Amino acid sequence: MILVSACLAGVPCRMDGRSKTIPEIRALVDAGLAVAVCPEVLGGLETPRAPSEIRDGRVVNTLGLDVTDAFVRGTEKALAICREKGCTKAILKSRSPSCGVGRVHNGRFDGGLTDGNGVFAAMLLKEGIPVMTEEDDLEGLQRGKPGAEGVGARG
Repeated sequence: MILVSACLAGVPCRMDGRSKTIPEIRALVDAGLAVAVCPEVLGGLETPRAPSEIRDGRVVNTLGLDVTDAFVRGTEKALAICREKGCTKAILKSRSPSCGVGRVHNGRFDGGLTDGNGVFAAMLLKEGIPVMTEEDDLEGLQRGKPGAEGVGARG
């Protein structure tokens, strides 16, 4: 089973109230081969919500509020779902403060990026779950091979 960011599966849960649907990822969920989660919503944040970025190890939003606790709470709930469903890899939304892998927004809300992982991505990596983003090569998924190992996976 693959864990995927809900917004990539077509769920309108992003901070702007939209999704970033990737048809191949939606097809995996529809076929029962993937489970979709949104750690931010699971943590109690509303949709839509003020944009958040990681700054100095904390997650803050454009209103100046520290929302780290909601991100951690949602990460714990999403990780529990990952374990319950037996997920062995994840495809997450790039650059997100929850799901970004390798590069995330820099905390200045200026569109800039910095090296690092989102809160949820970091927890999955710590747990030994390989993660990739929608920007990685999803070729194996497009050919109907969602179990193919190593396809753009980090971990």
